[in-house]
Amino acid sequence: MTDQFIYSIEVLLNGLMTGVMYSLVALGFVLIFKASGVFNYAQGVMALFAALTLVGIQQGQVPFAHLINAIFGTHVEEFGWTVPSLLAILLTAAVMVLLAILIEKLVLQHLVGQEPIILFMATIGLAYFLEGFGDVMWGADIKTLDVGLPQGISESIESVTNEWFGYGFFIDRLDIWATFIAILLVAALVAFSQYTKQGRAMRAVADDHQAALSVGISLRYIWVMVWSIAGFVALVAGIMWGTKSGVQFSLSLIALKALPVLMLGSFTSIPGAIVGGLIIGVGEKLFEFWIGPLIGGATENWFAYVLALIFLVFRPQGLFGEKIIERV
Repeated sequence: MTDQFIYSIEVLLNGLMTGVMYSLVALGFVLIFKASGVFNYAQGVMALFAALTLVGIQQGQVPFAHLINAIFGTHVEEFGWTVPSLLAILLTAAVMVLLAILIEKLVLQHLVGQEPIILFMATIGLAYFLEGFGDVMWGADIKTLDVGLPQGISESIESVTNEWFGYGFFIDRLDIWATFIAILLVAALVAFSQYTKQGRAMRAVADDHQAALSVGISLRYIWVMVWSIAGFVALVAGIMWGTKSGVQFSLSLIALKALPVLMLGSFTSIPGAIVGGLIIGVGEKLFEFWIGPLIGGATENWFAYVLALIFLVFRPQGLFGEKIIERV
């Protein structure tokens, strides 16, 4: 086999791993859309907020320390203890559930029956509020997140591929863990959506808020439940991306890369979010490897959006979406 072919296999594997990371973010968008019929612009910021909260709890950081010090002239920064990773994750999950309850109470219950564009604009406002709130609560400095997940090159894969191809592949162990976690998460979410009473109620709410209310479905309960699950998914995505690249406010921009994923896979399909993420991840890596050097590189910044545009032209419902037929 030629060196070019061997390198392409390595790029393909790394693209699959990157696609899984994109899919973890896209899953939160799908859940909210299935329950409310609106694109939740705040999902990326929720991943950032979850990661900030997790680091703050882990390190025993005092919430709003900068604000407290500015008002009272103190120099309080930390409580002086650290929290084990598992307990910190559980506490952060509880914070995300509390956040879901507050969002439903303060925002969503006032928008029942409104047009989807109104709900979408509300999520934009929520995104900017959460970003500023996270800044005030935990500070804007770049933070290191470590929950014990292994990182660095997988020696076993490097050894096996070196025996097969005479060249050891670089595959990050964190990406491998993210793949396994995504598989478990998708299996659980699909089972929940398809085979539970709450999952069916969630789909009914997405179809028609008023009709769901008329048959006894509690809209408030469904929204709290779905936003809580989306918050947990955001926590998982925040852990993976925060561990990989540090917890910083640019983390919220991963939501932009989730848009092409959803356009490919469909806004209403959980498996579609995974498949769309894999296509985007593999496509942008291989395109950069094969075509990038010929046109000056930096194709990963725009490849996903061009591919999404092509899908919008020829298959706007996505790979897993149902074709919309309107009769007049």
